[in-house]
This record gives sequence, structure tokens and C-alpha cells, in this order.
Amino acid sequence: MAVPYADLQLQYQSIKAEIDAAIAGVIRDNAFIRGSYVDAFEREFAAAAEVAHCVSCANGTDALYLAMRALKVKPGDEVITTAHSWISTAAMITHSGATVVFCDTDDAKFTIDPAAIEAAITPRTVGIIPVHLYGQPADMDAIMAIAQKHKLWVIEDCAQAHLARYKGRMVGTFGEAATYSFYPGKNLGAMGDAGAVVTNDAALAEQMAMLARHGGLVKHQHHIEGINSRLDGMQAAILSAKLPHLASWTEARQAAAEVYDAGLNQIEDVVVPEVAPARSHVYHLYTIRHPRRDALAAHLNANGVQTAINYPTALPFLPAYARFGHRPEQFPNAHRDQGRILSLPMFAEITREQQDEVIELVRKF
Repeated sequence: MAVPYADLQLQYQSIKAEIDAAIAGVIRDNAFIRGSYVDAFEREFAAAAEVAHCVSCANGTDALYLAMRALKVKPGDEVITTAHSWISTAAMITHSGATVVFCDTDDAKFTIDPAAIEAAITPRTVGIIPVHLYGQPADMDAIMAIAQKHKLWVIEDCAQAHLARYKGRMVGTFGEAATYSFYPGKNLGAMGDAGAVVTNDAALAEQMAMLARHGGLVKHQHHIEGINSRLDGMQAAILSAKLPHLASWTEARQAAAEVYDAGLNQIEDVVVPEVAPARSHVYHLYTIRHPRRDALAAHLNANGVQTAINYPTALPFLPAYARFGHRPEQFPNAHRDQGRILSLPMFAEITREQQDEVIELVRKF
């Protein structure tokens, strides 16, 4: 049985009439850049994320940049983030003018280690960007306590954690701002690039909106120098059509994760994702660890099961950050995990038969 890593076509077919109507409406109204569909999605996503303001933008990478620019990050500043994430998190720290400072992850949950944050703070530190990696919230109580102690801002990277909760509270509501990606493969995905920043601070929201729209909220009235990072109407309409389904899709992912947990947990050398108490994992990715990861991946792929490695090189060891001269012993958990992690097929529509196939192939290996 072939098991895809994800199946975006299957998701589309399940709500085809809604998606097609949304696209047709944008074409009918010529609402291609900003406009009513974008305004509507911003309101709807703010409500879903349980925040006051949503500022849409072109992608999740821009969202990080907009948040840091609005928080007045400047050259000489240092911003702390995790060693285990997609490069956008770190690269936008650099592009905003600051120096990125990496911290190791905790031993089991792939999220940033609060103890490592405390040790990395210097007089130049201005903020922390925790990443709710793979869909599991970081330890926000500990992170916020550190931030408050040292008077640092916090931007939550929620690109993989739509609707995840920490102790009952929605991720993205703890720090000054939070960023989201709506890349097609995300739990809430557009049919192209799309992103957003959310916040409860009205002044910060206005500043980010101006930055995203060439420095002004009204055409030809440029109060600052901004960039062009606008969500287009087509993607906004598609996201609005998908948003009402996100909660049920999330529940389906969580149910699928339980099936994997039960089937894989007793297989020798397989380490299933550990979920911390009082955290709801939304399983953007279902990532196991195995000491013979490459051989296991080859076995699964040869038998029709698609897998992925998210991410094969921890950020401090990428060529992009060779200038820092980082060593493996500085980030032992992230360095260990980069050679052991393997993401298995995970999408809301995955069937029990497909999961049983994956589990049996892992068992045979």
C-alpha cells in the first residue's frame, strides 16, 4: 500500500465546493490584493487564535520580520531562539539587524530548553523567540518568567502549531506577538504562500500593518519605510473556507497520533513523540526518533511510505551560521536529534489502514 507523506488533493476534494466558491468570488469581485476577503480572514483568524488583532502578510517568514521590526530590533541586539527549527526563525533575526543566539532543546520534546535560555542572556539580549515545533507548545510558563525577569519581549513562532494549547491557553497569546505560516502543507494551509502576525497590542498591530504595506495603511500615505508583504485575496478566501474545518482536522490528527503511539511505542529503538503534561499537541508533524534513521527511512520509502526529515541539520551547524563556530557539545540534544528524527505520514484524512501499513513496516524493520 502506498502511503503519502501528506495528501493535499484529498483535503481539497473533501471541501471542493467551498474552495471553488471562494476562488470564484475573488475573481468575480476583482479582489486580488487586500480587500474584503483579506479583511474577513484577519477578523476570523484573530477570533480563532483568541487574540485582538491579526495582521496578514505574504508568508510566515515575513511575519517574523514584521514582528521584530515593529519591536524596534536594531544592530547590536541579541535575540535568543532554538537550535532546532526551520531557518526562517533564525534568518529573520539577522535580517532585522540583530544577532541570533541559539539554545539547545530539551531532552525529549524538541522545544527550546528554558534553562539554556537563562544561560544565554547577556546585556545585549532583547527578546526570545520560542518555536512550538511540530505542533507541541514550548514551556511558556518558564519562558515568560525568564522574559519578565530580564525585561525581554517574546515572539511565539506558531508556524506549526495552529490551535495548540498550553495549560488550556491558546499558543500565540503569551508574548508580545506571535507568527503563523499558512504554507500549503500546514495544518491550516493556503494554496500558495501566506502568513500572519497576531497580537493583543493595538499599537503594535498598526505598526506591523504599516510595515507590511509599504509603510502606510492608506495608499500614497507612507508614514514609514515598509516592505511589500500583502496577503492576496485568493489565499485569504481559501483560508476562510478552510478555517471552519481546522478544529475537526486537528482532532483527526490527534486521533491518528494515538494510533501511531499505540502501534509504535513497544517497538525496539523507536521513540515516539513525548507530549508534556497540560500541553495539547496538534501534530503538524509526527516525528519519531530512531538510531538507524536513514536505514529505516530507506526501508519505508522502498515500500511506498513517504517520509521526511525535519530538519536534517540543526541550525547552529548550517553553513549559514559557520561564522559562529558552534560545536556539537554546545547543543547536545539538537545535535543528537538531527541524526535520529524521522517524520512519518500525518494528515487529517489518513486512514487506519494506511497507519497500520506504516506501523507494520516499522515493526518488520
